[in-house]
Amino acid sequence: MSKSWQSTLRLPKSSFPNRPRLHERKQYILRCTDDFYEWQAANRPADNEFLLHDGPPYANGELHAGHALNKILKDMINRVKVQQGRRVKYVPGWDCHGLPIEMKVVEAAEGGKKMSPGGIRKAARKLASSTVKAQMNSFKSYAVMADWENKWTTMDTEFEIRQLRLFQKMARKGLIYRKHKPVYWSPSSATALAEAELEYNEAHVSKSAWVRLPIVSGWQEVISGLEGVDKDVKLYAVIWTTTPWTLPANQAIAVRDDMTYSIVRFADYEGLHLVSIPEGSAGGDLPEISEVLGKVQGSELTRLRYLNPLLDDLTALEGRPIIHAPFVRGDSGTGMVHCAPGHGFDDYLACEALGIPAVSHVDNEGRFTDKAYPRNPDLLGGIPVLEGGSDAVLDLLGNENGYILKVKYYKHKYPYDWRTKKPIIIRATAQWFADVGSIKEQALAALEEVRFVPETGKNRLEAFVKGRSEWCISRQRSWGVPIPALYDANGNAVVTDESIDHIISVIRERKIDAWWFDDAHDPAWLPESLRDRAAEFRRGQDTMDVWFDSGSSWTQTDKQADVYLEGSDQHRGWFQSSLLTRVAAMVAQDAPGGSSTTNTLGLSPFKTLITHGFTLDKDGKKMSKSLGNIISANEVMDGSLLFEPPQPGQPQGRKNREPEALGPDALRLWIATSDYTGDIILGKPVLRTVHQVLLKYRTIIKMFTGSMQPDARTAPLTVADHIALIQLKDVMQEVGKYYDNYEFNKAQAALSRWVVNDVSAFYLETLKDRLYCGDSGGVLEPIFNGLLRMLAPVTPVLVEEAWEYRPQWMKDDASLVHPLKQLYDAPLIEPVRLSYDEKTIRESIPAIMAAHGAIKAASERARLDKVLGSSLGCSVVLVSHAEGGLAVLERFKDELDAIFVVSAVDIVQSNGGETPKEVEGAEWKYSEVFEVGGKAHTAYVLPPKQHKCPRCWRYVAPVEDALCGRCGEVVEARAGEAAKEV
Repeated sequence: MSKSWQSTLRLPKSSFPNRPRLHERKQYILRCTDDFYEWQAANRPADNEFLLHDGPPYANGELHAGHALNKILKDMINRVKVQQGRRVKYVPGWDCHGLPIEMKVVEAAEGGKKMSPGGIRKAARKLASSTVKAQMNSFKSYAVMADWENKWTTMDTEFEIRQLRLFQKMARKGLIYRKHKPVYWSPSSATALAEAELEYNEAHVSKSAWVRLPIVSGWQEVISGLEGVDKDVKLYAVIWTTTPWTLPANQAIAVRDDMTYSIVRFADYEGLHLVSIPEGSAGGDLPEISEVLGKVQGSELTRLRYLNPLLDDLTALEGRPIIHAPFVRGDSGTGMVHCAPGHGFDDYLACEALGIPAVSHVDNEGRFTDKAYPRNPDLLGGIPVLEGGSDAVLDLLGNENGYILKVKYYKHKYPYDWRTKKPIIIRATAQWFADVGSIKEQALAALEEVRFVPETGKNRLEAFVKGRSEWCISRQRSWGVPIPALYDANGNAVVTDESIDHIISVIRERKIDAWWFDDAHDPAWLPESLRDRAAEFRRGQDTMDVWFDSGSSWTQTDKQADVYLEGSDQHRGWFQSSLLTRVAAMVAQDAPGGSSTTNTLGLSPFKTLITHGFTLDKDGKKMSKSLGNIISANEVMDGSLLFEPPQPGQPQGRKNREPEALGPDALRLWIATSDYTGDIILGKPVLRTVHQVLLKYRTIIKMFTGSMQPDARTAPLTVADHIALIQLKDVMQEVGKYYDNYEFNKAQAALSRWVVNDVSAFYLETLKDRLYCGDSGGVLEPIFNGLLRMLAPVTPVLVEEAWEYRPQWMKDDASLVHPLKQLYDAPLIEPVRLSYDEKTIRESIPAIMAAHGAIKAASERARLDKVLGSSLGCSVVLVSHAEGGLAVLERFKDELDAIFVVSAVDIVQSNGGETPKEVEGAEWKYSEVFEVGGKAHTAYVLPPKQHKCPRCWRYVAPVEDALCGRCGEVVEARAGEAAKEV
């Protein structure tokens, strides 16, 4: 009767759970976040600080997967830096001002738009505060470590004061000014916008029109060659516009001096018309031309004047000017451009130089004022220019002497307010601007010192900086930091060092809300020099652009941040505003000798700029509320994204009744395995793969925690142990290099390959016999520590859990350092334990792996033929076909059976390709050719030579049912130990 030897084996025993336990998660997260951040702040050197400056998320609503992507990437970088021996400083921040929050509280309030500025601010502050708290708790649940206690928000008093000081510094240098000029204006938000607050709708539809405007009488004296034309014939300038609603603000017509214009008759219209007809064209969209009477240069047309039928007396002789403008083109339109300097940037620049005013008859809500059509204000007044404005203007012009030649709809790209998703207009108002054109060269030079990840980010940011000369920093809202301006009775602004200093002192005393709550003429807000005229002055109501808010966040520290990391949309947003405000402030400082500094080193607020893409759904579509495809981080962590409820008729077992909680490690691993430099996909297929990887890590950790023994620390190291240590060293170097380059997906790919190929498929297979049946030696402990170090930046909760379930003997060893606290490059094993030099092992690995692969292939064919089960049920003969060709394996001959997990290995020399006698006569044999040193050799898999040991299952026992020599010694030794204990 066969005896059971199981009690004599050291089988793995681990209580490490197959799935994360929800009730334990909170304590693990606390240890690896708050506790760990505090530990590293106290134990890593203060003179080796790593500063990752947080780009503030907006405190408006719940978080989604994109927020998790951003915060977890930052966290992984910080954890890598702690492993490298640096002290991390990471203080999270929030952007709390701005239109979305203001709109939300106004919409929720009973009074709606009738809310007072003070009421709006009170409600907005409450909403932002509660949102910050909720978002912070969510970020913590992602296992993000940070100095949460010292978080900052843009509505903190100290932050606002630093922002005002920055404004003051820029104003002192002349970089801040107020001007009446066209800006992007959002009627839906009733405020000015910056370029960064726009998005472009490719499917916007506009109504374009060809309009003829009468030239004042006496034009025959200017244009020669038309002596035969009746003096009473009218001449018209034909303009083409895509914004007919701007015609009430028309102040000039632009032509180009060097262009040739034609004087034509249209078949269906009386009078003569001035147009530019491109070479080889019959007039395009113009009415049918019946006759061309002559040609005239654009330079001659600038001597003419015309009338705007909406504004002018049609008998007037003075009229409006025709001007030269370089932006006029002859390949589209009519070559005569309607100029409304109050509604166009090019128009404004061309007209400003000639003293032509920027007129706009549109109010804050995008409606015509009574001045749009002074002859009969009721016909246009109050009409929204974007909703019926063009139709109303065209109706007026069409009914009045037939000034409309043609109307046509067309689809084109048009700017929209990125918050309200509604079209904007260009409208002249008095706004505050930052002069960024004068610091553009320094800003671009500063970027030369910056490392960009990915490198394409440099071109993108440079393009935005190059394309910008001024920045509209004022907004007509209540929820924000005020522009610190005082206005006299004539609307003239006072912004001086003295006035700003005084305003800041009052804000310190009364807090910033008092700017809106206090009486409009409260003298306390006026500096001493203006007190005697207190009744004349009032405080301005404009607030600063929120990009100026968050862009000034670099003022919280006196050093450059090592890293800024945000989404790619921030090239035109936070990255740019941070760069421009810092460069403006630094250049504004007087250098020794009285000149402004031109040294660009350190001008950028960041040393490295990292950008990530957007999150996409499983179909590759960008997540958005309108599509209803937004995925929250919680859906990943609680398992609901992967959960598939039972189908009708399917039995409802325990596993399919509710989702399986995956925890933050699944969320973090999804990010770490994705190429974040582009858009990344999140959906069931992706998460299912991530889950499998996570289960693989848990399986191997369970094996390690159940198999590591203290005896292994003193047991001799085998060749397989040395190979495993070299493979560990190589993968750690590779993973470490990728971590240092912020290439987490490549690091995870390398780590996963190592776990599957080197650890699971090779080393653990070679080690099982020794672990279970032998001296329990090996290098599992160093590999366990190395694995946890590599996982530490990505899955810190898993690392914390694995360390909690380490064997008791490891818990009792006070010298062991927690893997999160270990230096990444610290030694994993004492060099004195190594019995082979690394060079020798490295030279042997290719031969060992080649033979190993050949044996596996031959064994697999034997299994398919059902002559072989376990690989231990065979012996192997390696045949060298070249003299000394397998000498590299000969030196390790005694360990090859363990390395290849077979029962015996012989190495023989072949003579002239003959079958060796060791192979002849075998009951069955399978062979595979392998190559070593450029020479072909053969591996033969044959039946075993001896009998199966019932304890270790190796075929090395002398007789049936007898223990092999090794097992007999182990059993005898353990029996003796048991007797002593009794």
